Amino acid sequence: MTALVKPLPLDLGPLFEVLAERRPPIRVELGRPLDLAADGGSSWTTERLADLVRDTAAWLAAAGARPGDRVAVVKRNHWDYVLLACAAVRIGAVPALLSDRVPPDGLAVLLERLEPAVLVTQRDVLGTARSAGHDLTRLARRTVCLDGPAEGALTPDDLRGHPVPAVHRRPDDAPLTVNHTSGTTGVPKLVVHSTRTLIRRLAAFEARRWPVLSARRQDTVASAISFAHGRAVTWTASAFWRAPGTFAILPDSDPSTAAALLRSHPPTILEALPSTYVRWQQLAAGPQNPFRDVRLYISTFDAMHPPTVRTFLSASERRRPLWMQGWGQTETGPLTFRFLTRGALADSEQRHPTTRDLGRPLPGWVRLKVVDPATLAPVRRGEPGLVLTRTGARCLGYLGESDRWEAKAAGPWFNTGDLGVRTRDGRLLLLDREVDMVPGLSCVEVEDVLHDRLPEVEEAVLLAVADGRPLPVLVTGDGELDGERWRRAVHDLPPLAEPVVLDRDAVPRTGTGKVRRHELRERLLAGTAAFGSGRWT
Repeated sequence: MTALVKPLPLDLGPLFEVLAERRPPIRVELGRPLDLAADGGSSWTTERLADLVRDTAAWLAAAGARPGDRVAVVKRNHWDYVLLACAAVRIGAVPALLSDRVPPDGLAVLLERLEPAVLVTQRDVLGTARSAGHDLTRLARRTVCLDGPAEGALTPDDLRGHPVPAVHRRPDDAPLTVNHTSGTTGVPKLVVHSTRTLIRRLAAFEARRWPVLSARRQDTVASAISFAHGRAVTWTASAFWRAPGTFAILPDSDPSTAAALLRSHPPTILEALPSTYVRWQQLAAGPQNPFRDVRLYISTFDAMHPPTVRTFLSASERRRPLWMQGWGQTETGPLTFRFLTRGALADSEQRHPTTRDLGRPLPGWVRLKVVDPATLAPVRRGEPGLVLTRTGARCLGYLGESDRWEAKAAGPWFNTGDLGVRTRDGRLLLLDREVDMVPGLSCVEVEDVLHDRLPEVEEAVLLAVADGRPLPVLVTGDGELDGERWRRAVHDLPPLAEPVVLDRDAVPRTGTGKVRRHELRERLLAGTAAFGSGRWT
């Protein structure tokens, strides 16, 4: 299939230069100025972005980054993660994008594995790490601090004035980027992708003209994701190639700061983290709802719950707005897609919420099989098991953890670590992560039911307890929940322990907004055992 079409010129290093030369003009509006160019304002054009990438490439080279070296980036969330990645790739280096939400101990481990030539960061990242006993500047040959002087670090101003290096070309199968997994169960894994897997396979596929999915010239495309994630790279390359008129990029999920940009530039296509959609429900239900013109919502990264999807589909005044639910992993990219409509989620009392149905893999691009966790032998359709996938977008491996990679890579297949059921017609029904499983129960299904029945609950997490009932952890705006409402909500569910109710800020989260279940478990259930083996985390 890929051999029948000419490759798109989406090479990451000169991406914005190519866009400026070959695509229609694009306007980029930001929720706040870039950390990479704090004085550059919040409105950008493709030409200005190309200049910024070239200038950044020059000072990265002056800092000592050479072809094949790794450039680690750790900073607060913003789209300039991608611009820094383009600059590093342009000079032949390999950008490693690390979220500042990784705890200092884990961050130090990742930097030790990376051995970066250059670390690009900010003062608060360095300060937080030092308070925890880690001097991150010792873990790179040179550190560049974006927001001013810091001990052991240079600033970009110290490095400016050097010539812009020529674009460095690399083989399609050589390392291109390093991103980390969510880290919900401990220290994240460092995932290495190549140009072939990340750009030729994923970004180029999405950049083709597809019904419904592809942005049009009149669209305003909004993104509010974790820009340290590999999805930010593929989204940037593919969405910018489609050349909609305007991009609205939101680095902060706080409704009070996001509202102004969303109302000034109402999106027609919106992609956001699941946790961000949850926080923005109040905007969608408010009198100045900025989502009236959305024709397509996109969600990946984590499970979405039916009430949130319903809220946003109802907020659109389009005749038939769609919600595209994607399932995949950092190691593989998207694996299945499903479109949800208002009608698909109309029954709020259903026992098996439709968001657990992840749809089908794309024929010819992704294959799935469900196997017995003990023997890895395929099971029949309709029986639960571990989900394995085969895709040309599978990453090159885990940096510094080859044994861990070999445990998950079975020949051309990859063990997702998820439990699911393949239906007779080929759809995938998600049950749980293997590490989080409870025999005879789908935790994610129960969590969905709790969300349906308790609208005040922003997050429901079920923690397995091998010698007792599963522990529900419920997040509400004020950390409170009426006991009688809880009892009515669970009267027909499997037996659960009394819930722990927390406010939003008390829950540890990853850079993609997922709950750090391992950390939450240690906090609430230290010393208790779970059911899952955790062999494939």
